[in-house]
Amino acid sequence: MNKAVNNGVWSGSWVAERLGVALDGDEQLTDLLGLALRRNPKRAHLLVSHVLGKHVPQSPSVVYGYGFTLGRRVRDLLGDRAAASAVVLGYAETATGLGHSVADGLALAPYLHSTRRPVAGVPQAGGFEESHSHATSHLLLPEDPTLLAGDGPLVLVDDEFSTGNTVLNTIRDLHERYPRRRYVVVALVDMRSAADAGRLEDFAREIGARADLVAAARGTVRLPEGVLEKGQRLVAEYEDMSHPGARGCVESAATAARARQAPTGPQPTTMRVDLRWPPGLPDGGRHGFTPHHRIRLETALPTMTARLAEALPKNAHRVHILGFEELMYAPLRLARELEQITDAEVTYSTTTRSPVLAVDDPGYAIRSRLVFPAHDDPADGPGDRYAYNVAGAGFDAVVAVVDSAADTPHLHAPDGLLAQLAAHTPRVVLAVVPSYVPERPSMLPEPLRGPAFSSYPPEEVGWLLQDLSEVTLEAPTEEREEAIQSGGAHYAESLPVEYQPSAQYQELFQAALEASAARLAQAVGAVTEVVLAERSPHPVLVSLARAGTPVGVLMRRWAEHRHGLDLPHYAVSIVRGRGIDANALRWLAAHHDPRDIVFVDGWTGKGAITRELAAAIEEFEAAEGVTGFDPEIAVLADPGSCVRTYGTREDYLIPSACLNSTVSGLISRTVLRADLVGPHDFHGAKFYRELAGADVSVDFLDAVSARFTEVADAVDAQAKELLSADRTPTWEGWAAVERISEEYGIHDVNLVKPGVGETTRVLLRRVPWKILARAGAGADLDHVRLLAEQRGVPVEEVAELPYTCVGLIHPKYTRGATGADGRAVTV
Repeated sequence: MNKAVNNGVWSGSWVAERLGVALDGDEQLTDLLGLALRRNPKRAHLLVSHVLGKHVPQSPSVVYGYGFTLGRRVRDLLGDRAAASAVVLGYAETATGLGHSVADGLALAPYLHSTRRPVAGVPQAGGFEESHSHATSHLLLPEDPTLLAGDGPLVLVDDEFSTGNTVLNTIRDLHERYPRRRYVVVALVDMRSAADAGRLEDFAREIGARADLVAAARGTVRLPEGVLEKGQRLVAEYEDMSHPGARGCVESAATAARARQAPTGPQPTTMRVDLRWPPGLPDGGRHGFTPHHRIRLETALPTMTARLAEALPKNAHRVHILGFEELMYAPLRLARELEQITDAEVTYSTTTRSPVLAVDDPGYAIRSRLVFPAHDDPADGPGDRYAYNVAGAGFDAVVAVVDSAADTPHLHAPDGLLAQLAAHTPRVVLAVVPSYVPERPSMLPEPLRGPAFSSYPPEEVGWLLQDLSEVTLEAPTEEREEAIQSGGAHYAESLPVEYQPSAQYQELFQAALEASAARLAQAVGAVTEVVLAERSPHPVLVSLARAGTPVGVLMRRWAEHRHGLDLPHYAVSIVRGRGIDANALRWLAAHHDPRDIVFVDGWTGKGAITRELAAAIEEFEAAEGVTGFDPEIAVLADPGSCVRTYGTREDYLIPSACLNSTVSGLISRTVLRADLVGPHDFHGAKFYRELAGADVSVDFLDAVSARFTEVADAVDAQAKELLSADRTPTWEGWAAVERISEEYGIHDVNLVKPGVGETTRVLLRRVPWKILARAGAGADLDHVRLLAEQRGVPVEEVAELPYTCVGLIHPKYTRGATGADGRAVTV
């Protein structure tokens, strides 16, 4: 059903004859567009779409069909894979429904539209200006702040592409925040002049992106010299005329005042219908609308529309669904569904903020207008709103669909929209859709810092953790091991009792630190230089709590000592089998460029955390739309050959592995338990303030950083060698672990902990079964032998061992288990 041409008269001929305006281009242009005039200092003429569903009542199937078809064309252009990573952005207020329909055509992409309605508590993700509009400021208010942050295609949808300024302003603003490689511009009509035609492509090349345009029709508007001034005079002339015979032609202030008086005579029936809109389903794309939301809406539409149909007169032949400003999509979908289940002729349009001259002439696109006060408490203050081509149209019923924010006394006032509609139809039905208010999680807190949390100075590290110091989480080691291996608990749900070193063990630690400080300083310098050369000139160090944290502090100190850099450093939690703390990643993405993030750990064993981090980052980026995080871990020692960024691949003693919290800022291992860590919380940890007397955390750091100057030349040589070497991981450590697991009858690689650091952890935190030591290993294993002796754990020397030592956790542990023969397990 096309109403741009009525009885052979084009609905733009009235303006064309008086101003000399003409449309040149595709044959269907005059089928899609009419012309009208408005009081606007920048553009007097208005292209009036007959398939948009804004100013002109139209079949909802036609309106939805145009948008959906454009969306299918975009999907064909992009391909399914790119379409799945795309985001569709529509423009308020005119194209909110069109953009949503395009998103439906893509089917795979989320949808967001700009808005002129600020919403308390929802931060702005962007904004831009529409220079020719009567209301220029657009806000972008996605519920998910990462919605626009992906690097997939951005599909921008407007009803018409006239000069290209609005689209260029949008891309310019968003590309600075969220750069991407591809943009697709979609419009019902592309009406750019020859001068404007190449600006989009030129701008895309300037920013290193590709831009495509998809339109239902193309052409240009031919404007004679002086058309703006001539149009303004014509508008002023008709606004001053009374037009007593014209229906709904309320151009002058006096006529407008009369039109907004309460209707006289018998009052038609006005009733409210409860659609039972699904709880929590957004009313549109103001804050984002996902494919999951689309499925929920499709499921609910038949029931909601049936309730709407019950409110209509039984003998209704012509029914009009009237949406409300930006709320275009929900009423469009209701209208289209109603069209399928009723014999009545159903049409659809929406109210608008835009003032347009009404002239009751078949050659003019806006035949009538209703004027009524704004009824949604707009941020820019009170003002008039309009409904076009509804007055005097002979509808048997008009269904006004508004959101709950607009269901105000102004809507129901004597001069309000409902009263104005009631003067022109026997039945007015009001359907209110709940205004969607995003349930935003509470803002994530700032990082914890010493001395309130940890014994490190506050500038050394910020902990993206929550403080669980007051919660009792410790359990006996044997009890924890039995629960973990039986599947009754995850290791991150409790804490081991903190090992308190004997005087003999503390002396051993100090001796090991003195002997290895220079070697450690060289490894710290080498890995930091590799990071600065290959990863980022201004990295943000993010250590994996807690073993990685002392290393992150030392790398930060090296960068400051050698280069004068003040690098940010944070500590985050990662849990095997549960992944990295997603809220910590959200905080990092909100405060830093993800491309600058460098994850730091102490050492690699078999590479389980390396794999865990890579999988967690991939999952996070897919779910959040945030890209740029590099899952490669920088470590001091990589004996398992699991990473490319390391200081050494030797398996030697890193003294910080010898102790627990007392060498890690008095911070516990991290905790992830559902009753303590909510979906919007950081993972937890404890600060053992009571162990301050045994704390050597800062002593360890100072001992290593004191050697920075003396190892500077060695670091330069080692870094140069590393940067020129093939450092591709071989994962030989993983292969060794699998072999040991089978050879010793364990059949679980999680119970095999290779390397000095991991072996030490087994002795300090788990129930060790035995220790495998490479034959001839010297002082690097003194502390391991001492701990093994204290716990009664055998140390077995092995000739062929790729690590200095390997710790074996007691397999299938119960508190009565034995394994005396060294290979078989007795349960």
